[in-house]
Amino acid sequence: LRNTMRFLLGNLNGFDAAERVEAADMPELERWVLHRLAELDQVVRDGYNKYDFQGVFQALFQFCTVDLSSIYFDIRKDVLYCDAANSPDRRAARTVLDILFHRLTTWLAPALVFTMEEVWLERFPGEASSVHLQDIPATPAAWLNPDLAAKWAGIRRVRRVVTAALEIQRADKVIGASLEAAPVVHVRDAGILAAVRSVPFADICITSAVV
Repeated sequence: LRNTMRFLLGNLNGFDAAERVEAADMPELERWVLHRLAELDQVVRDGYNKYDFQGVFQALFQFCTVDLSSIYFDIRKDVLYCDAANSPDRRAARTVLDILFHRLTTWLAPALVFTMEEVWLERFPGEASSVHLQDIPATPAAWLNPDLAAKWAGIRRVRRVVTAALEIQRADKVIGASLEAAPVVHVRDAGILAAVRSVPFADICITSAVV
């Protein structure tokens, strides 16, 4: 969780409201993250209403480990580090990181009291500043998108196959970084094939090309 917050802090340096992108104008990957946040919002609120701190913590830990670190942050590192400051993809990614920052800090504050205060003050310093004076932000209902989530479940299944194959090639010293690869992917399911073709799948797999 500390690594997740450190990634957010590092990539939000200099972010301001003028850079913000509306959800409807974001790439699908960002809108999928917003969908996951909409799902988690209900989990967090229901959990705290029941005083189920452990359940909330486990759901958020899983989200940070799997959805963020292994997928979203991994895919978007190139955009965040290499794209022009005003590129639409980078602005959309930084908008989502800002949304993640405000939700994760307020969601985790009751369980990780000192850590989330430390994170909050790193970005918003001041004697009167505290994450414990912040309400959990309201989550727009429009972020919930089951159709997009189903589509990306298929895309993620194909990505897992590709990344597993890349790990074998890396272990065998055929490649170093995944960007040295241009995998050939065979997809039997017509629906999943259409989904994969509708997105920049090479970027999602962090490869130089995909056939």
